[in-house]
Amino acid sequence: MSALKEQLYQQCCDYVSKKEADIKKLIADAQESSANETKSSAGDKYETTREVLQQEINLNLSRLNELNKLKTVLGHISPTQTSLAISPGSVVYTSNGNFYISISAGKIEAGGTSFYAVSSSSPIASKMLGQQAGYSFDMNGKRFEIKAVG
Repeated sequence: MSALKEQLYQQCCDYVSKKEADIKKLIADAQESSANETKSSAGDKYETTREVLQQEINLNLSRLNELNKLKTVLGHISPTQTSLAISPGSVVYTSNGNFYISISAGKIEAGGTSFYAVSSSSPIASKMLGQQAGYSFDMNGKRFEIKAVG
């Protein structure tokens, strides 16, 4: 189970790193475009273009800030920690899918099995946190039974 948890953890870290690289590239491209924008006789167009590029930079800086929060969450997860009760970093097998309680990174594959990386503040994780194998709950009209926790 430890190797599986480490794979899932690493995939979440890779997800954040890729997103971060993409956003940093967008910021650099927008900054370069802004620097290359020349003032023409159509001064309003120049100012409007620069403002749009600045808004794009600000939006991506905000996204970068959100990614830093995800890094912090991952920093508090120990992939080697085990517990019978579901907590951040837990691998949860249910009757309706498998989950890795960490960050919202979508569907990931590890050990030949599909998992959904979900934030501990997500609605489904909120129903599972603190619970153990054998616990059942309803979500969106579906019955989930926790089969195993790792």
